[in-house]
Amino acid sequence: MGIFDSIKHAIFGDHGPLGSFNHEAAAQPAAPSQQAPDQRPAIPIGQPAATAAAAPAAQVDVEAVLTQKAAAFGKPNNWRTSIVDLLILLGMDSSLAARKALASELNIHVGADGSAEENIALHKAVMQKLAVNGGKVPAELTA
Repeated sequence: MGIFDSIKHAIFGDHGPLGSFNHEAAAQPAAPSQQAPDQRPAIPIGQPAATAAAAPAAQVDVEAVLTQKAAAFGKPNNWRTSIVDLLILLGMDSSLAARKALASELNIHVGADGSAEENIALHKAVMQKLAVNGGKVPAELTA
């Protein structure tokens, strides 16, 4: 799992925009068929088989999730503008090496490694990618 995927999982959790997966239902064996092995159900010709329509997944409000996490954090955190503070808030490694790896993963090559210019570009790229991946992110955090 990449660093961005870890960020996304920390914010979206298991119930993010891609929907949730019912692990319990998947682990249960299918009920045995009540039909004889040589009998197949009749499907009228010209009618498509019924399919379950997937409900659209709700967007995750990234600002609300991070604001709630920051309130529970118990100390000041400037996650809105600081990539270091965002990573700390999410319980992730915020070291220069981790940020260099994240910059490489997101193809961010602005300024010197660890510079304010790179950190600002990295924060913006993370917010933009969260939005692309189904997060509801305020425009001021992606611009």
